[in-house]
Amino acid sequence: MGRSGRRVISGASLALLAAGALTVGAIWQGAEGLAAQRHSTTHEYLALGDSVTFGYREANTTPPPNYGDAASFTAYPKDVGLALGLQVANASCPGETSLSLNTKGVQSNGCENVPGGGPGYRSVFPLHVGYKGTQLAFATAYLKAHPLTELVSLMIGANDAFLCQETTADKCASELPTVVKQIATDVADTLSTIRNNDHYKGQIVIVNYYSLDYANATDDTASKTLNTTVDKAAKPYKVQIADAYGVWAAAALQSGGDTCKAGLLTQLTSTGCGIHPSIAGQALLALAVEEVVKK
Repeated sequence: MGRSGRRVISGASLALLAAGALTVGAIWQGAEGLAAQRHSTTHEYLALGDSVTFGYREANTTPPPNYGDAASFTAYPKDVGLALGLQVANASCPGETSLSLNTKGVQSNGCENVPGGGPGYRSVFPLHVGYKGTQLAFATAYLKAHPLTELVSLMIGANDAFLCQETTADKCASELPTVVKQIATDVADTLSTIRNNDHYKGQIVIVNYYSLDYANATDDTASKTLNTTVDKAAKPYKVQIADAYGVWAAAALQSGGDTCKAGLLTQLTSTGCGIHPSIAGQALLALAVEEVVKK
């Protein structure tokens, strides 16, 4: 890989974040400067995932998001590609679940369809890359056409829980064990296809989820459970784990674990925060990925 301009977040940097001596804004400023250093390369990076990987922002944020222009959304894959000298294909889709990523025609949480009926995001607005069929089908075709692909990342599973909460009478209280089992099965199926069917030999990075509020036991436990489930299912497929959970925890420490106060989440025009990463939050996700990419 092209390594000029590569940056990592070291243990020392995490310590500075936790101590308040290094701000999220300072990290983003450095990331933004490096992003300007574009590299000439034919080596590729394929990013798979949901709205976080896409860079989605809620409609009531400032400035208003332009859903008609996918390039207007800032997401960690682009920053990773610029820092590591890789051409990025971001195939993510807002609302994708672990099952809809690899199985056509199933219920998603807003990618191809929405709970209760109606068109999903990709039926109305463009993605970063256009394709028909599932994300996994696109990945298979992409890896065949791009033998120099050096990195594949996967961040998936959160929408499975959200979908369950939205479509069950008890808000997924009794169905959660089944959802967790399904996520594990889907992640294994996706990675088995990439490794065994597509014969991809390059690096795969699993990007863990952050906690929406580290001080809230319910939110924090949910993120830990999801991450543990995905990591365990992915382990047999020779993956590395990007500890986005830990990087965000360090950044939010001086705000009492509140990711909203720490500036890591989208700021809503009314009050409070959304559930998606701000630009600073995306920069930290990128740093977590870059930390585990092979040198």
